[in-house]
Amino acid sequence: MEAIRLVRATRHGLAEARSVPHVLGEAWQAGVLTAAVAQAAAQRFSAQALVGAGCGPAEIARALVDAGLHMAELVQRPPDEPEEEPFGRSSRLTELGEPGPVLRELRTLVNESAEALIVLACGADEQSLYWRCIDSVDAAAECRDLLTELLRATGEEADPERARETEEDYRAAVVATASVTLDPPPG
Repeated sequence: MEAIRLVRATRHGLAEARSVPHVLGEAWQAGVLTAAVAQAAAQRFSAQALVGAGCGPAEIARALVDAGLHMAELVQRPPDEPEEEPFGRSSRLTELGEPGPVLRELRTLVNESAEALIVLACGADEQSLYWRCIDSVDAAAECRDLLTELLRATGEEADPERARETEEDYRAAVVATASVTLDPPPG
């Protein structure tokens, strides 16, 4: 299945999630999908031998693989995830497609996952869930930053104003959500 369809399916799943386990499951899907798309991008960029200033796109994509897996590890694999798909929906990835639109859509998914995890942290009744969400938000922020860096390295985000607006939108959403107290639950 093409990457952009998988990313959109995961965005839809996250938007439809109505319970803590379901939100965590979709955030986990976002992490493993980020890693899978980044792996496909790293292979493509290595084959194309693209070179940019500083780290090239292949190196950034490889760093994004690690960041996506780290995010998924922090969110934790849902216990009800089918064994035949050890990496969730990302197991169905067969084609990267055009990197620019895929990476932008993936960055949106990562942002939405972070926002959903912040909402869970705000309502957490136990410290373990709170810290799981907060640590996962930090990992999602690293993924988002690497996605932006990768888009710039490939020339897909040449408009600095657009990148700044995306960053400002993300920060505004986090600040708006953070206006609710984010102290961990007692105990």
